[in-house]
Amino acid sequence: MTRNNLASTIILFLILFTMVGCVPAEPAREPPIRIGVIGPMESIHGQHHWYGATMAADEINKDGGIRVGKARREIELLKIDSNELKSVQDARTAMERAITVEQVDFVVGGFEIMAALEMQDVIADHETIWLGCGVAVSDMCRRVGRDYERYKYWFRAGPVNSWNIGQTNIAILEMIRDTLREELGVERPRVAILAEDAPWVDQFGLLEFYHAFVPDLNMEIVGVWRPAPDATDLTTELGEVIDSKAHIILFNAQGPVGVDYARQWVELEVPAASTGIHFEAMKSDFFEATGGKADYITCWHAIARVEMTRKTIPFYDAFVEQFGEQPLFTATTYDGVFLLKEAIEKAGTLDAKPIIAELEDIDYAGAFGRIRFTPRGFLQMGDEIPHDLTWGPDYATSVGVQWQDGEPRCVWPWEWNGLTYENSVRYELPPWVIDYWRDTG
Repeated sequence: MTRNNLASTIILFLILFTMVGCVPAEPAREPPIRIGVIGPMESIHGQHHWYGATMAADEINKDGGIRVGKARREIELLKIDSNELKSVQDARTAMERAITVEQVDFVVGGFEIMAALEMQDVIADHETIWLGCGVAVSDMCRRVGRDYERYKYWFRAGPVNSWNIGQTNIAILEMIRDTLREELGVERPRVAILAEDAPWVDQFGLLEFYHAFVPDLNMEIVGVWRPAPDATDLTTELGEVIDSKAHIILFNAQGPVGVDYARQWVELEVPAASTGIHFEAMKSDFFEATGGKADYITCWHAIARVEMTRKTIPFYDAFVEQFGEQPLFTATTYDGVFLLKEAIEKAGTLDAKPIIAELEDIDYAGAFGRIRFTPRGFLQMGDEIPHDLTWGPDYATSVGVQWQDGEPRCVWPWEWNGLTYENSVRYELPPWVIDYWRDTG
């Protein structure tokens, strides 16, 4: 090689070396962020915990993961079966193991209140952030208010708390009252309460709540019936409801009694509209389970295929396509994982205290509604409940769903404080209710 060729080669090498050095380096990749998804995994509640979280993790990982400072870290989900519907101690042990053995960085999920209180003590002991996605009672947020330094690691990502679920049911009841007045001239509707004989009804304080608020709507409660959660024959209760001349039934049940209730309500043509907390009516297979006798059943729900935010319908459709089911309220783990992403990226660290500060300040449009956590000092019924989900027309509302033509459709909010979600439909009284009260007056 000539001296000139050698010089040219050296110069070319130096130029290439310099160019390579100028190419921006890809952000360093570190071990994944481990998020435990805890719930009763043998039940539909836990399954939807897992479904919602996996959808979120897949979307985030596909987009490059979570940026922590200058690094990108993918999400690794760990399925934690709490067995909480059967054993409180199992739930506590599962949470302890998730943190100490599985080394999760964060937790989402949870469902049963007594188990959740035990698990809340575990995350407080280990200073691990937990976004609750299924527990509805306010007890856990009350703890945050009473002992902030110990319990500040807990946030409710969904659904809204039991008090606000009750308020939603009252608003739906008010909508049905107005429909009865407009269409049938019923000025003071009578209300029958059917609430399954199960602990959650009492933990929610449902009966006391209804007795406190229903009369304020210029409505009369004519009786309370408490069928077993697994009852298959409600003809006696429904016969007594008919005799009471009730115009509306507030039905509240999580057990399989909800299927037989709906079927017999139709078969007996009970002349009372039905609404309430009806877990079976939230399921995709409700119409088939009742033998096609589900139409006109109305219930509280955390989500419907309406534009609660711009993310709701895309999430809803993707969930149905991927899992063949409509999302339940425990699928709020989807929002929970995205909330963690937002807070981690703003904090720039996995340390709990900066992330807690970001969560306390977050304003996030989730699939289940706009999420803002209640601040310290926020009172509900005299109790301070920070880190709860804000409820209202500009925030997370929940929805009222009515089965019409074999499909669950959003009927509430309807012109509630000026709010009606796009794709909502008008509530409909059952035709046999209309016929009965037109004939009897």
